[in-house]
Amino acid sequence: MDTEVLVVGAGPTGLTLANELRVAGVPAVLADKLPQRSTLSKAGGVQSRTQEAFDQRGLLDPLLATGNHPAGIAHFAGITLPLTRDRHRHPWRSIPQVVIEGFLEEHLAAHGIPVRRGHELTGLAQDGDGVTATFAGGGVLRCRYLVAADGGRSTVRSLLGAEFPGRPGTVTTVAADVRLSGDLPAMTHAQGEAGHWVAVFPLGTDPQGRPLRRLSMGGPGRSVPRDVPVTADEIRAGLRAVFGSRVELREVRYARRITNAARQAARYRHGRVFLAGDAAHVHLPIGAQGMNTGIQDALNLGWKLGAAVHGWAPEHLLDTYHAERHPVAAAVLRNVQAQSLLMDQQGTRDPDLLAVKDLFAALTHLPAVQHHLDDTLSGMGIRYPMPGDDHPLVGLPAPDLDLGAARSHELLRSGRGLLIDPDGGFVEVAARRPDRVGRAGRDSGAEPMLIRPDGYVCWAGDPDNLEPALEHWFGEPRTPARCAHAGSAGKEKRIHGQ
Repeated sequence: MDTEVLVVGAGPTGLTLANELRVAGVPAVLADKLPQRSTLSKAGGVQSRTQEAFDQRGLLDPLLATGNHPAGIAHFAGITLPLTRDRHRHPWRSIPQVVIEGFLEEHLAAHGIPVRRGHELTGLAQDGDGVTATFAGGGVLRCRYLVAADGGRSTVRSLLGAEFPGRPGTVTTVAADVRLSGDLPAMTHAQGEAGHWVAVFPLGTDPQGRPLRRLSMGGPGRSVPRDVPVTADEIRAGLRAVFGSRVELREVRYARRITNAARQAARYRHGRVFLAGDAAHVHLPIGAQGMNTGIQDALNLGWKLGAAVHGWAPEHLLDTYHAERHPVAAAVLRNVQAQSLLMDQQGTRDPDLLAVKDLFAALTHLPAVQHHLDDTLSGMGIRYPMPGDDHPLVGLPAPDLDLGAARSHELLRSGRGLLIDPDGGFVEVAARRPDRVGRAGRDSGAEPMLIRPDGYVCWAGDPDNLEPALEHWFGEPRTPARCAHAGSAGKEKRIHGQ
């Protein structure tokens, strides 16, 4: 093998996955066909769960230190949800995709993992031992596993012939990074009388300290072919149709047309090849969900690939990637389609649709409705199906516990799982897998729980179920007999990817 894992695509998903593999101690190659990093931000919002995951790896504070990344208020279909502002430790923040990519790429480079740019994948073949990847120009790389993080028009997905069912784009809207002047809230969704609409949220500031905004716009007659360039005059006309002379366009940093296509791969795993991020799911970018869903794919998959490479993964572990992440993206596609309908992307001003939106807006005044929508958008409400999920904590993101000398999130930075053992009753159990599970000792305020490396609770409650949970997620314990044969049998298991 030339490397253990080849990650194709150096966007937020691929970069996050490469870092997870680094934390897991797995050699990986990160290749991208672009000769240099893109300067365009296809996304700009980072949800609570993604920030929490970055915090668990010690990345959040240095990421936030890269500039002004203002916190915003969640919205659903342009309807703000102010009652959700302080529900989570990390509020929704505006962090442009280019900033995240630059930060992660520099972080990886500092750890000796460069992005190999100008490497266009042209072929792949897999067998029982690994995957052979071919690149333009004749380069060949042999790896144990390959992960496609190469976007909505994924080359890997095409080479696999993987099913990608769903709906093609029927409408285009404009997305642009701009500077504006005039009387305009930092975050707004406004619609003119004729059905034209504009949505705006903050993107921080440019190098001169001037505010940048992400702008989306559409309405009657504004759905034009995707390849038609977006002009400054077109954006000005859209702003006038909604705001009159109150808002003026000062600068267009970048602009493109996006569609409402909604597709999802039927399977995320194809033998030794996995699909993640936009290679696995595409949808209209509403509610800052696309990039966040891809990053969460990477966080879910990374530690499992690490377990497989190191030889201790239970047989079923890699299959749980599809079982856990496919339903999450399916739910995202559904809520995006609902938001798109409520936002009236084509500006029809249909009376029936307006009546539904008025009723929905009235319902969002109820705290329970706002909280449900916030959990849906932020990722904090994701609950993976797991054995023992009759316990209210199992399957959910772990709470951030104060354990005295450290916080539970800080203890996940090693890439191992974490057993919270407040009464000290599980010392012997934890010691049987020291390379895979750490242990946090006494703290009277915490409930016993087992946390996976990706920050999800996988056991809590009944002590009799702890060992089955450890075996289910972290494999068989290391006994003296197994350790004695680690040099030969362990190596053979790694070669065969078991």
